[in-house]
Amino acid sequence: MSHPRSAVGRRRTPLRQDGNAMRRRKETYPKITEHDDGSWNAWVTVGRKPNGRPDRRHVRRGSYDETKARVDELLAQKQSGQVQKPGRSPAFERWFEEVYFESVAPLRMDFTTIEGARKKLRRYAYPVTGKEPMDRLRPENVSAVYVGMVRAGLADTTILQVHRIITRGLKVAWRSQVISYNLAALIEPPTAKRRVLSSPTKDVADRVLHATDNRRTSTRWRSGFGLGLRQGEALGLRWPWFDIDSEEPMAKIHWQLHRRPFQHGCGVTPCGRRRGGNCPQRVLPMKAGEIHVVGGLILKPPKGSSYGEIPLPPELVEEFRRHREIQNFERMRAGDAYNDGGFVFCDELGNPISPEADWKEFQEIEEEAGVSLRVHDGRHFTASFLIALGVDSSVVQQILRHSSIKVTEGYLDVAAELKRNATNLMGQALRKPQREGDGR
Repeated sequence: MSHPRSAVGRRRTPLRQDGNAMRRRKETYPKITEHDDGSWNAWVTVGRKPNGRPDRRHVRRGSYDETKARVDELLAQKQSGQVQKPGRSPAFERWFEEVYFESVAPLRMDFTTIEGARKKLRRYAYPVTGKEPMDRLRPENVSAVYVGMVRAGLADTTILQVHRIITRGLKVAWRSQVISYNLAALIEPPTAKRRVLSSPTKDVADRVLHATDNRRTSTRWRSGFGLGLRQGEALGLRWPWFDIDSEEPMAKIHWQLHRRPFQHGCGVTPCGRRRGGNCPQRVLPMKAGEIHVVGGLILKPPKGSSYGEIPLPPELVEEFRRHREIQNFERMRAGDAYNDGGFVFCDELGNPISPEADWKEFQEIEEEAGVSLRVHDGRHFTASFLIALGVDSSVVQQILRHSSIKVTEGYLDVAAELKRNATNLMGQALRKPQREGDGR
């Protein structure tokens, strides 16, 4: 007669462990079923939610193959540990506009740079791939943006700028689990030819400076060509950070004057105006360390690693001293109407000179001098002329505050041209006058 085994004496088979949790049953492939409406559906468990419940994703597609492909994609994400966040994936345009440019880019980019990036994507990228959901975005969708720009005859540098904006945003989307893989690493970057730098010759620079002799802003343009200041750095010079009375005069580059566009401040109730500057509740975004001057003009730290001090040559020191005397006279004449902001270059009432007014005056100067230049070409002239004089590239890099020595070395070819022009002029000066009857 057999007796049932007691519960005490019953042997239990230990469950196997996978290193993380007890597996009570073998995982099976999700079941794909067809509904009455012709769609194919499946439920895929990709992990657990923060509350401990299973994270199950519903997949619904128009065909069995499409549904299976999405199921395989979710399982692959689960295996790699990079599962997209639940919910409907935002479109390419919406994600960049509402997430990247609003919440991510301001942490590392200037507001003006962000506006420039917005305009580029609105013009070139959104019409091509803006409506594409982020989770369905493929490398060919982004490459189509570049192909369209190439066919439109746009410059290589512009295409490369758009590529950098898109890839930065896609990397953020991948880290935020908006997309399941690093799509930016799969996109073939467009190529850009090496930019050939140009610089005004000594003769052209002399003609420009000669055209400024009778202007009250003559010192501003001489400092631009003599010190290699960027426009914002020159207009942002202030007397408290400018030393011309010590034995070692220095121009201290602590600020740059910059115009920043206003943004909408209307919040959840849009005002209906396209430009932020026309919004009744407009706001001017500011970062820590920046100073609001007037209107959209602000003072902000110099670009990149451009903070520094530049030794002043004696000729420019005398120019600045005369300029200061004229400014003191204007201050006395204006009286209480004078707005003393401490700017080295300002109008007759002490107000800062806006970049637009500065550029407009330079147009008048180049027309009078009979040349065609940009305001920034004064900086190019400083770099190439210093190298042509034999100054070491590393020293030129410090004077111009270039972020990389490669930027400075880009002026070597231009400096070589200046050297050739200088030796040709010297040869003409040393040429013997031809005597009568001398056939040589």
